[in-house]
Amino acid sequence: MCFSPAIGGGERKYRCDQIGNAVSSFIKNSLMNGVRVKMYDYKIITDSTSDLPVKLIKALDIEVIPMTFTIGENSYTNYPDERDISAHDFYDRLRGGEMSVTNQISPVTFTEIFEPVLKSGQDVLYIAFSSALSGTYNNARLIAEELSLKYQRRKIYAVDSLAASMGEGLLVYYAAQMRQKGNSIDEVRDWLTANRGRLAHWFTVDDLNHLKRGGRVSGAAALVGTVLGIKPVLHVDREGCLIPVEKVRGRRQSLDTLIHHMKTAVEKPENR
Repeated sequence: MCFSPAIGGGERKYRCDQIGNAVSSFIKNSLMNGVRVKMYDYKIITDSTSDLPVKLIKALDIEVIPMTFTIGENSYTNYPDERDISAHDFYDRLRGGEMSVTNQISPVTFTEIFEPVLKSGQDVLYIAFSSALSGTYNNARLIAEELSLKYQRRKIYAVDSLAASMGEGLLVYYAAQMRQKGNSIDEVRDWLTANRGRLAHWFTVDDLNHLKRGGRVSGAAALVGTVLGIKPVLHVDREGCLIPVEKVRGRRQSLDTLIHHMKTAVEKPENR
């Protein structure tokens, strides 16, 4: 399975070789023909960094915990339905020079989300944003251990996706599909752990100033790179870390480089 986002000018564009047509078909069949909600013996929960659309969240019967973030002096909650701030307004503010800082989900929030599910008689499978990019997973793991002692007849698992954005979302999608097919919470957890390393995240940015504000490149490097038209190609490695891989000149070359990496990373390309 492969995933590659291309980010330029503050806009996000996603490419995924498996999820596109499957998701569209799933949403169409589930929503247009009426969703029949089935009560499962475990609940799948993730966070809003999975970037899943609202319709798919409903169709898959999963719960998304919104993360909070600040822009300037304003604080917002990243609801999937954009009720607090729209994606358009968010990116307009970034293009205007403001910087966004995301806050990790607190242990208190995890307790408030997990405990009612356990009390209702369901187990919990939480699929988290990469632990190398946020402390959110560790908070979830600590609360899972704490609640496991309190609800000893229930199972509560926190899985580190080692992924971000639609890479994380793709894992959540497959987990929900497996649950619908009757796989147990242990089987899904084990599959996630075994397959998360098969995701390939590749992306580029068109504006180095965003990387400078986030501390990814120095001010001098951003200035020189902007003048020379340098576009970095970045990758999320098997440890879930965001790393720069190479630098190319020009937007077109950076996109061609993404395609090259995708061709190299994809499994069994003859079947694609």
